[in-house]
Amino acid sequence: MSVNLSGYYKLVSQENMDAYLKALDINIALRKIVCLLSPDKEIIQNGDQMTIRTLTTFRNYVMEFRLGAEFREDLGAVDGRTCMTTVNWEGDKLVCVQKGEKANRGWKHWLEGETLHLEMTVEDVICKQVFKKTK
Repeated sequence: MSVNLSGYYKLVSQENMDAYLKALDINIALRKIVCLLSPDKEIIQNGDQMTIRTLTTFRNYVMEFRLGAEFREDLGAVDGRTCMTTVNWEGDKLVCVQKGEKANRGWKHWLEGETLHLEMTVEDVICKQVFKKTK
């Protein structure tokens, strides 16, 4: 591990969120709400233990895990599914693989200076979010 992602970040931009949510079978009303949200992200990194909090005025999602250890992730707050999830470093990128009903599901986080990038995938759809570090 060569990067420490710890910090508090505010959303700067996102692209392709509606298509990503549609690929997850999220209904149109919920997709419209989610696309209007501007989430904050808090990452706490302590050795191989990590917590990633995605915070919005609508709903929060907290993901706690140990790097390299597969765990059952409850995505009920996101799309009502569970999956088997593993998160590891691949170079300077934190890479999550989520095995379940949907193919090619997961995400990647990486830093460029004070800018946090998040790329989420499901099937052949990619959604990108960019956050700016505030703390």
